[in-house]
Amino acid sequence: MQTPDYKIALIVGAGAGLSASLARLFNKQGIRVALAARKIEKLGAICTETGARAFACDATDADEVERLFGLVEREIGTPDIVVYNASGRARGAFADLVPADVAQAIAVSAFGGFLVAQQAARRMLPNAHGAILFTGASASIKGYAQSAPFAMGKFALRGLAQSMARELSPQGIHVAHFVIDGAIRSAARNEPADRPDSMLDPDAIASSYWNVLQQPRSAWTWEMELRPWVEKF
Repeated sequence: MQTPDYKIALIVGAGAGLSASLARLFNKQGIRVALAARKIEKLGAICTETGARAFACDATDADEVERLFGLVEREIGTPDIVVYNASGRARGAFADLVPADVAQAIAVSAFGGFLVAQQAARRMLPNAHGAILFTGASASIKGYAQSAPFAMGKFALRGLAQSMARELSPQGIHVAHFVIDGAIRSAARNEPADRPDSMLDPDAIASSYWNVLQQPRSAWTWEMELRPWVEKF
């Protein structure tokens, strides 16, 4: 069974959590990494650690996304792994939500995913090779009270991933959506003392992403759901 060989990864919506874990893992595998975010100052440490390159981009702006891919191609090469990690939130009682805030949240969570994935697909299809991965959340399949905009965006992102997988998988592009069903552990957020192991470790999540990337094409996953072993569902 032949497993895919990847050379360049682009992570959009990058930060110090899961994106950093993915950058470290890809770097260890000999994959060159590009990181994109609206504010790249926060990416200095992970770039120093992994040799990743940082690019400023607003994922909701079609021109900026197209420019991003052009810059990555010129300075590093054409990415054959693209990960969309960006999310938008607007919390509050439903009757009090501000429409403009809701529109922005959906744009970041879903429309940005479309823009990034479209640019990625256009470059991967000629070679019939590549992977496009989307980071979802509990809200991808469960709409919580006072969190309608987040659910709207994440439901849309999941629908995008499923539609893309059905269309692009037969053309050699592995599309996968990850439901991260729980909080991710970070330096600023640890488990409560009375609930050890109740948060997801970002390195463990990254390992699952890598496992999906290594799947032979005769047995591809389009969606994976991840949660702490103590989580009830």
